[in-house]
Amino acid sequence: MKKLDDICVLVQARLGSQRVPQKMIRPFAETTLMDICLEKLSASSYIPSENIISSVYEPELVEISERYPIQIFHRSEQSANSEGTPMTEMYEWWDKIPFEYCVLVNACAPFLKLETVEKFVEFYASIDTDGLFGVIEKKNYYWGSDFKLQTPWPEGQAVMNTKFVDTTYEAAHCLYAGKMSKIGNSIWMGDFMTPGDIQLYPMDEREVFDIDYEWQFQYYENLYKSGVR
Repeated sequence: MKKLDDICVLVQARLGSQRVPQKMIRPFAETTLMDICLEKLSASSYIPSENIISSVYEPELVEISERYPIQIFHRSEQSANSEGTPMTEMYEWWDKIPFEYCVLVNACAPFLKLETVEKFVEFYASIDTDGLFGVIEKKNYYWGSDFKLQTPWPEGQAVMNTKFVDTTYEAAHCLYAGKMSKIGNSIWMGDFMTPGDIQLYPMDEREVFDIDYEWQFQYYENLYKSGVR
């Protein structure tokens, strides 16, 4: 069991995206992706506002963050330009904020529901493992780069029928949780090669549309404008 007071909910953002320039502050359905995420989190009746942190560097993102009753961690320019190695450079807050655990929320997923974030945090607080990762359940067939079928063929089946194939799990890239101190040892969430070291948390695929490309920005914005939430 973990205490809620020991868990922060952190949104880390930057403006350095090359595939979708300025995507965090670009107009998105008369608001921005950053606003959508922070407005959602700040409306929580479960997560204390002092536990919600926006980790940002650029003045535009700082200005947006200041609109909401949350905490701001002023990350460095070096952190904002980091590609993840070393981990302590990108997640430089690991030993600078007063929490033992961190739940990272992807602000590029505008359809993620507050209720889902709250349930993720609540479940994380209830388990013993340090790592928790949002995933999507899939029943499908997959091939490797060598074109070899990776999915075990269902016994007794002559045709490709997804009703009988084993369930696999795809990274949702939306919600992550881990212990702060492990980041100092270049471990985020846990050991991916040890089954069970990172517990998997199935999510609704409709909530985890992650904007990585220009076509996704435009398509998801149209969905959002149409009332999809």
